[in-house]
Amino acid sequence: MQVGIFTSGYQRSDVEDIFRDAKRFGYDYIELWGGRPHAYAYDLKRGQTDKLLSLRDKYEIPIKVYTPEHNAYPYNYMIGDEYQRKESIEYLKTAIEMGKALGAEYTVISAGHAGYEATRKEIWERLCKSIRELVDYAQEKGHMLLIEALTPYESNVCTTANDLCDIIEYIDSTYFGAMCDIVPAFVQQESIMSYFKKLGKNLKHLHIIDSDGSSDTHLMPGDGSIPLKELMEEIRGYGYNEGATIELVTAYINEPSLYAKKAIDRLKKITER
Repeated sequence: MQVGIFTSGYQRSDVEDIFRDAKRFGYDYIELWGGRPHAYAYDLKRGQTDKLLSLRDKYEIPIKVYTPEHNAYPYNYMIGDEYQRKESIEYLKTAIEMGKALGAEYTVISAGHAGYEATRKEIWERLCKSIRELVDYAQEKGHMLLIEALTPYESNVCTTANDLCDIIEYIDSTYFGAMCDIVPAFVQQESIMSYFKKLGKNLKHLHIIDSDGSSDTHLMPGDGSIPLKELMEEIRGYGYNEGATIELVTAYINEPSLYAKKAIDRLKKITER
């Protein structure tokens, strides 16, 4: 299983630090967070991809996944009027285009909070309409789009394995798949392994991290309550051989290099046989 570094925690650092650290700490790939200053989709569109591709080649570390920032900053296709929805979709179409330009295997999205007044029917119809537009565009570009479930603290749209199964089945495209962040499953006492069993070949990617079990906080592997050693053994036994990104985010933004090394060292120790 390949292990990736997530770049959100490096947003106050020079972009080259990300590639340098990935190389020297033994990460297999980069999952590029699509926010400023390093990889905002519209900045990439105006020419910023060249620098990233140059660093990719210099350090021989692929950009495997592109994960654009959205769901309220200021884009969330699940809430607001039709103008706001369309603007969010156009932004994510640009992100898909940039994911392809970066040579990424996948662009990853999620579904933000739909607001407290939306009915289940309204949520489902808006989700299907939006995802259909994005997947059609991804297919046009020849690029794979993945959707991840969020925690119920973050969203009321797509938060469980069953939610992922429903939208994957409805869209029914070879250019659309799912990923599993293990925190959403853990905090709502859902079986993490059920994602593998229910989604099967449609599960293309993982976020590996730890959790306190009572919030959406992403903790350093070993600092939370998830039995990671046993979980990783189960995942290995299941035959999963796609990527697993250690998703350190802004909790470790003050010293991203130190924590990036600590995280992969811990994960390697956890997965030792």
